[in-house]
Amino acid sequence: MPNQRLMLDYVYEHEAAQPDKVYLTQPVADAGGSRTIDYSWARTLDEARRMAAHLRSLQLPAGARIAILSKNCAHFIMAELAIWMAGGTTVSIFPTETAETVRFVLQHSEASLLFVGKLDTWAQQAAGVPAGLPCIALPLAPAGTGFDTWDDIIARTAPLTGRPQRAGSELAMLIYTSGSTGEPKGAMHSFERITRATELSVDFVKTLVPDLPEQRVLSYLPLAHVYERAVVECSSLVYGHTHVFFAESLDTFVQDLQRARPTVFCSVPRLWLKFQQGVFSKMPARKLDRLLSIPILGNVVRRKVLKGLGLDQVRVAMSASAPIPAELIRWYRRLGLNLLEGYGMTEDFAYSHASTLALNAPGYVGVPMPGVDVKLSEEGEILVKSPGQLLGYYKRPDLDAQCFTADGYFRTGDKGERRPDGLLKLTGRVKELFKTAKGKYVAPAPIENRINAHPMVEITLVSGVGQSAAFALVVLAEDLRPRLTEAALRAEVEQQMAALLQSVNAQSADYEQLQMLVLSTRPWTIENGCLTPTMKIKRSRIEAEVAARVEGWYAAGARVVWA
Repeated sequence: MPNQRLMLDYVYEHEAAQPDKVYLTQPVADAGGSRTIDYSWARTLDEARRMAAHLRSLQLPAGARIAILSKNCAHFIMAELAIWMAGGTTVSIFPTETAETVRFVLQHSEASLLFVGKLDTWAQQAAGVPAGLPCIALPLAPAGTGFDTWDDIIARTAPLTGRPQRAGSELAMLIYTSGSTGEPKGAMHSFERITRATELSVDFVKTLVPDLPEQRVLSYLPLAHVYERAVVECSSLVYGHTHVFFAESLDTFVQDLQRARPTVFCSVPRLWLKFQQGVFSKMPARKLDRLLSIPILGNVVRRKVLKGLGLDQVRVAMSASAPIPAELIRWYRRLGLNLLEGYGMTEDFAYSHASTLALNAPGYVGVPMPGVDVKLSEEGEILVKSPGQLLGYYKRPDLDAQCFTADGYFRTGDKGERRPDGLLKLTGRVKELFKTAKGKYVAPAPIENRINAHPMVEITLVSGVGQSAAFALVVLAEDLRPRLTEAALRAEVEQQMAALLQSVNAQSADYEQLQMLVLSTRPWTIENGCLTPTMKIKRSRIEAEVAARVEGWYAAGARVVWA
């Protein structure tokens, strides 16, 4: 008979079987310096049960959407458990979102309450919280919010008893991701589907390291993102033998990693690259390459480098969320870290493709995971059926119709190629949305519109797939172009473009911010193939024309570059 347990059933089992086992370790900075707080399964569930009882006392509607705006912390997970036990649906908001996006998500989801947690920019985000929306401050929330606090509530509230159940068909969470216009869209995930996908994911990790009963992980990628939510939070809730450590801040990340000494470590290409750059800052690449080539000494150097990164205990290393350069994978493997690449998205609860010990190759994102069915459309678009597939987009039946084929496959928007052995290679994108190395979608149109409003600009294309950050290729206004031989005018254009870049970035979420503006005097026309007959830019054509120069623009390191 198929396993009928759902996410909360696993949690109750861990609570009963290993109440004193440490589940979460939270670093806390206070006047006495930095310290950590351990939360056992019993303490985690006690706090979650008390908050669940409080939420029930508010008599919110069945399936009420309850939002969490917080960086990663132990109480993010506790709040999610409380929401589930109380009968609600979780709506997570990225902790770096602008006030405008915070307001949109809260209003679109019809959130009944908001948990405010650990944040760096609450002063700017607070304006996005609708007046009258009840809010609760988590223990690491910014001071002075004026909200009722988690600690006060659980101190006065008796815990919810028993094993509150949720139906498999009920919504567990809404995960908001960028839409084709840049407007977030809410992917609906049920308890049944997130549980089945997580069970399969946990079993998959066991195939990689069957002799690793206890796992240590560091939670630092945003829990609002499906990647961290699936592979860290939900996997730990199902598996139960995982010790989750949290990062305190960007400044303390190395110390946090050293504290956790993770055995399973998942990251995104941009961070894998930053780790490499950190190594090179201490030892030039050529010197390291030479030392690694020396017998016996090379092994010593490998262990030292990995220990310095805090990755010497890692048994499973994964990269996902965006394509990673094949040469970077090879570099880590030479260090002795068998870095594997995977492929998933919000819409399949990050359960799609992964590299295995037997089937993996740099440049390929792996093979379909158990239970996943994949095929390519005639246009080469990757079509996926996954056990973790979303139910649909919240309040957007129009998107459902666009994103699913008649036979139920999800249109990923990515193009790919498959080897006979099933390994998948991503070759491009179908949709205009693209991912930078930070692993989040960037919607180019809204950013282009902001730039195009400037009088010195004729037209713009935002690009940067797989790069550290996006960039904008800007065609300057027609009346300026003939006069740019004048040094004074050229200097003025550069100054104004630098100010424009600063202004545009101030209006954008951190993952949408541009690295640079690349100024061009070559017009885009219908005649030269850069514009369609209706005057829309032909992205692929323009990107192909400038592809050979892009790396040079990034290497220049300037905020304003001339094409």
